[in-house]
Amino acid sequence: MRMEITYASPSSQDVTSISSSTSGFSMPTSGGRPIKIIPLLHPNATSSSSSSSSSSLASALFSRWVTKMKRMSLAQWIETFLPCCRWIRTYEWREYFQVDLMAGITIGIMLVPQAMSYAKLAGLQPIYGLYCGFVPVFVYAIFGSSRQLATGPVALVSLLVSNVLSGIVDSSDELYTELAILLALMVGILECIMGLLRLGWLIRFISHSVISGFTTASAIVIALSQAKYFLGYEVVRSSKIVPLIKSIISGMDKFSWPPFVMGSSILAVLLFMKHLGKSRKQFRFIQAAGPLTAVILGTTLVKIFHPSSISLVGKIPQGLPSFSIPKEFGYAKSLIPTAMLITGVAILESVGIAKALAAKNGYELDSSQELFGLGLANILGSFFSAYPATGSFSRSAVNNESGAKTGLSGIITGIIIGCALLFLTPLFEYIPQCSLAAIVISAVMGLVDYDEAIFLWRVDKKDFLLWTITSATTLFLGIEIGVLVGVGASIAFVIHESANPHIAVLGRLPGTTVYRNIQQYPEAYTYNRIVMVRIDAPIYFANISYIKDRLREYELNVDKSTRGPEVERIYFVILEMSPVTYIDSSAVQALKDLHQEYKSRDIQIAISNPNRDVLLTLSKAGVVELIGKEWYFVRMHDAVQVCLQQVQSIKQALKQPDPLLDDKLSFFQRLLEQREDDLSAAELESGDKRLLISKNTDSQLEPLLSRKSSN
Repeated sequence: MRMEITYASPSSQDVTSISSSTSGFSMPTSGGRPIKIIPLLHPNATSSSSSSSSSSLASALFSRWVTKMKRMSLAQWIETFLPCCRWIRTYEWREYFQVDLMAGITIGIMLVPQAMSYAKLAGLQPIYGLYCGFVPVFVYAIFGSSRQLATGPVALVSLLVSNVLSGIVDSSDELYTELAILLALMVGILECIMGLLRLGWLIRFISHSVISGFTTASAIVIALSQAKYFLGYEVVRSSKIVPLIKSIISGMDKFSWPPFVMGSSILAVLLFMKHLGKSRKQFRFIQAAGPLTAVILGTTLVKIFHPSSISLVGKIPQGLPSFSIPKEFGYAKSLIPTAMLITGVAILESVGIAKALAAKNGYELDSSQELFGLGLANILGSFFSAYPATGSFSRSAVNNESGAKTGLSGIITGIIIGCALLFLTPLFEYIPQCSLAAIVISAVMGLVDYDEAIFLWRVDKKDFLLWTITSATTLFLGIEIGVLVGVGASIAFVIHESANPHIAVLGRLPGTTVYRNIQQYPEAYTYNRIVMVRIDAPIYFANISYIKDRLREYELNVDKSTRGPEVERIYFVILEMSPVTYIDSSAVQALKDLHQEYKSRDIQIAISNPNRDVLLTLSKAGVVELIGKEWYFVRMHDAVQVCLQQVQSIKQALKQPDPLLDDKLSFFQRLLEQREDDLSAAELESGDKRLLISKNTDSQLEPLLSRKSSN
């Protein structure tokens, strides 16, 4: 249903002439009632241009950086390069040491079997998983800014390493290991560069739905890649689901029961312990002890039954890794895409987890420092035979739940790994590979985020589409293509939203001077011959065409919505620009073109509440003078009052007596005209809902104010 209160006039009188007194605080109407107008202060384009040019974005950022550097004390400088000094300086031994010790031991016990499992997933010998969990853990504890993040080998990065290196060389070749170590160096350099250049913000363009879809698909691929240790026969190494399933089905005639029964049993134990640890707070330690339990259980069963069909880890070198510089730099060019991909995963996983844990524990975290710390951990780790390491979601969660307060827990974890390398490697020889596979499958099952898919379907179909596209392409086309398609789709959505900004037609809430979206507030009143529009985005070359099209569309819609044969068009378009934070040269030129287009049809543009930078840009481009300074307002209400005054002036000009027409008017028509003239300007712009409705009891009466309701 639509009820309209309109004022009609067939005239095309020029409405651009207005008293210059609008730049003051008040101006009189034709009826003598002053209109209160808050003056808008226009910046001086001439004087501001030099200061603006000298204060460009780059120089402003550099100036702020220099100022910040000058204000830093010696202690702050040390903390910048060695973030561990922040918690060392305030460390409370009686309160923190016990919980840090327990958390470090817990993560160390959890990491030893996980590190070997993830190394196997990466196509490396288990010892390299322990190397990856040794030096990088110490380095990150010193240079990383998170106090709860647990670094080391993770499943997703291990799969990425396996996927790219298996296409270059066979995993049994020594070159395979050298390339994995070189990859750690390249990832570390990229992370350090991004940290120094403070480029961590780039990851904001990747939506959470893309990350969730990618990790879900990757978890399924990782789980299927471990099936060979359960089934007892080789499965093709691939990051695509179709070749994996085909290989599993085609080799079913080689199926072996012993590894399947042992692996399934250990996996069931792990899942039970994980569920018990999550559901009952008093049993939290059980979840962390799961991987160690799987290793002990599997080793015990092998020692007792000696099954020949179950493959074992085999002999593992004893001792700490020696220093060596990564080799095979000739392959660096082919590894760059994978290094960039692993760096992106590190930012997504590590920095995201670190920020969440920092907020939860009440301290500040610098994303750039975090990237730099991870980069140094990988660079120095590569000198000690480590493959790429990053922050682990599961171990970080356990570390936080265990009460870790500082990076000392990470140092204790590194000591545990060092002890395992020095003294325990002979015991690892009899670990069944199906036990390590069960640890991997148990860890990645938590990454299958089907709950997120259900949530996205219910809340936002666009994000669900992103989730589906990313997960499907990752599953069927491989991890690299899945990431590229997911990131590309995410950026495409960002560009689409930016190029098609939200634009609202505004109406006045009854009895107030507040103007809101008429779609959200159907009771809001709109004024005939006046379109009030709010642009909710910066205006630049990519969206100005869309904005112009929408303004034309609103103009046509208003024309069609008005009641009465005499109403043909609008006279004023008011742009509410408070949400517009930036306007570029293309948009300025388009605004000039729009003004000329409107001027040719006797339509006046008015601009409400532009911020200083936008107003300065418009002033430099000559748009302020082109439109007229008197058509720039502090408030939407000020602009509406002036436009209403002009429409009222048009009305009075058109009501000059016409003898020929007057002779034709009936007594009843003249009576209706008299009633219309009695409606004062104060009542027209008051916005009082009850007053306006009462004035509209006669369907032939068309006052100035209209109310739109949703159809």
